[in-house]
Amino acid sequence: MNFEKAIYFDMDGTLVDFYGVPDWLPKLRSYDPSPYTQAKPLLNFSLFARYVNILQRLGYTVGIISWLSKDSIPVYDEAVRARKSRYLGNHMNSIQWDEIHLVKYGTPKHYVAKTKRGIIFDDNKEVRETWNGIAFDEKDILDVLKFLIVRELLE
Repeated sequence: MNFEKAIYFDMDGTLVDFYGVPDWLPKLRSYDPSPYTQAKPLLNFSLFARYVNILQRLGYTVGIISWLSKDSIPVYDEAVRARKSRYLGNHMNSIQWDEIHLVKYGTPKHYVAKTKRGIIFDDNKEVRETWNGIAFDEKDILDVLKFLIVRELLE
C-alpha cells in the first residue's frame, strides 16, 4: 500500500448511526440538530480509541472530516458543528484529534484534508471514489486499523 500516514473518518453513517435516529430527516429539514446528539455508535468506541491512539504513537495523523446538514442555514450549521464537536468529546474523549473539519455538505473531503494521500473511511461511495489516497467503507474500520498497527509493528 502506498499512502501517507494519515487517517480520516466521516461521522454520520461511518462512526455514528445517525441514520438510525427516528425521524432524522424531518428533524434536519426543520433545523433540529438533536439527531447529532441522539445517534448511537456504529462500533466499539473503546476499541476504536485504543487503535487510534496506538496509530498516533506510531506516527499517524488522525482526523475527522464530516459534512454538515444538506439542508442548512448559517445558524443551523453552527448548531450542528457544536453538536458534532460535543459528540466527539463525549464519546471519544481519549482521542486527541489532529484535525477536525466539519464542513458544508458536498465539500470535496480531499480539499480540506491536510494530508492529501492518506486513508479515509466513509459510507459515501462518491467520497471514496474521489479521494486521492486509499478509501474504505465504514464496515472495515476496526479490521483496517488493526492491520495497520500490526504492519507498523512488524516493519
